[in-house]
Amino acid sequence: MPKLKTLLIHPDPEVRTALRDVLEEAPFVQVLGEAVSAFEALEMLEAIPYGVFFVGVNLPGGASGIEMAQMLAGRRNKPALVFISDSESQAYAAFELGATDYLLWPPAPGRMARTMDRLQTFKTRFREVPPPAPYPDDPDDEAVDGAEQTVKLPLPEEEQDSFLAALQAAWDQTTGRRPEIDKLAVNQDGRTILIPYDQIIFVEAFEDYSYVHTANQKFLSSYRLKNLEDRLGPHRFFRVHRKYLVNLDMVTEIASMPGSNFMLRTAGRTRIELPISRRRIAELKKIIGL
Repeated sequence: MPKLKTLLIHPDPEVRTALRDVLEEAPFVQVLGEAVSAFEALEMLEAIPYGVFFVGVNLPGGASGIEMAQMLAGRRNKPALVFISDSESQAYAAFELGATDYLLWPPAPGRMARTMDRLQTFKTRFREVPPPAPYPDDPDDEAVDGAEQTVKLPLPEEEQDSFLAALQAAWDQTTGRRPEIDKLAVNQDGRTILIPYDQIIFVEAFEDYSYVHTANQKFLSSYRLKNLEDRLGPHRFFRVHRKYLVNLDMVTEIASMPGSNFMLRTAGRTRIELPISRRRIAELKKIIGL
């Protein structure tokens, strides 16, 4: 049975070592890493679907344990939070933020058993976010049509005007200035990877997380799609669907589809289909110069 992946977050190495020794006796818990600051822990959470944070109330680096809990408050599958403190002064705030437990350190004899009972209860409802599945290796990708994938995105009528306006702005050759090139940081296998915006084809929402798709790979990000929409919008990304954010600069082809619909095809092996209503076809052709 899968164990709860656990991160120890505390500035005192002696406390972290003592926690490791105690947690070795828990058969359903697996310690996978240590961190000192809240921001370091949040970066590690992008790469590993932790189920438990043992976190000190007072952390260095500009964010306390309580503030980190506030950052995690909107996540659906957030890890259980077991706070560690030398006083009860922050206990009320911790439990208001959904803490699983609040431990006075060092704990009294038998106190950790109660924490383990609470974590076992939490484990019954915790579900890990699956890691992104790798794209299949295909050295002859361009020559093999069967290697392509298709994602069909229904575009509601009320979003079509906004989409067409954004498409026209993206393809307007008279705009002159190119957007500033920037990069999105994601973590994978413990490494921080910087993805240039112009290599991102689309972003797909997944619960409180998102998948960032490039031509050959996809990466799990802890950002919500709404956050990425705000960040990438100025770089000609458009929210074509509640679950998808698309780089309009990556649209390379428009093909007709059955039923008088049109398909926007993006670069790479991934196709994104956006049905446009019959009354919008003429305007669409005008925008792209057909």
